[in-house]
Amino acid sequence: MDTNRTQARLNISAVSPIVTLTREELPVDTEGLARFLVGKSLVAETPEGRLIGRIVETEAYPPGDAAGHAFRGQTPSNRSLFLERGHAYVYFTYGSAYMLNVSSERPGIGAGVLLRALEPLEGIPFMARRRRLVRLRDLARGPGRLTRAFGIDRTHDGLDLCEGGPLWLGSRAGPVGVVETSVRIGLSQEKDRLLRFYEQGSPFVSGPARLRT
Repeated sequence: MDTNRTQARLNISAVSPIVTLTREELPVDTEGLARFLVGKSLVAETPEGRLIGRIVETEAYPPGDAAGHAFRGQTPSNRSLFLERGHAYVYFTYGSAYMLNVSSERPGIGAGVLLRALEPLEGIPFMARRRRLVRLRDLARGPGRLTRAFGIDRTHDGLDLCEGGPLWLGSRAGPVGVVETSVRIGLSQEKDRLLRFYEQGSPFVSGPARLRT
């Protein structure tokens, strides 16, 4: 792992204030939002304290995407995907993990961005306790791991991530690496579309090595 890069992020985190992203800053277009979120932060306000992770990997699920949860229309369980951009859509999958998405597009259009991996910055001991491990690289490297590290579940579904509530999106000063694209991971439908966005060279990105370089 690039320990120098990680320490630099922690130093920036310690001195640079984090501000909530406004809805106006978020691109309406799903693919644009997925790329924009790389380098931004996810913040959770918990009883144990504030947790912050820098987003290093996302996947876009635009309107009409057969792999997306909104493809067959709005239901009680996916209604958050049809809210205005910047809301949380949380669902349970594989019988063991929650997934966190950010709604995109205009209100009434179902689409979203899956957050796939974070670089932990603040609240690391609490994340490690939830994940029952101490290896920094693996705390939030994968969509199920990051929700477990942050304590995210269905109670967060529908939250406005552009407000200062229990879960929000933020931004702070600091460099962003080259953002690369690839096919999405673990899909059987529309699996060849280049809708996965990740920071090149980040050790916190998930997936096979061939999709991390």
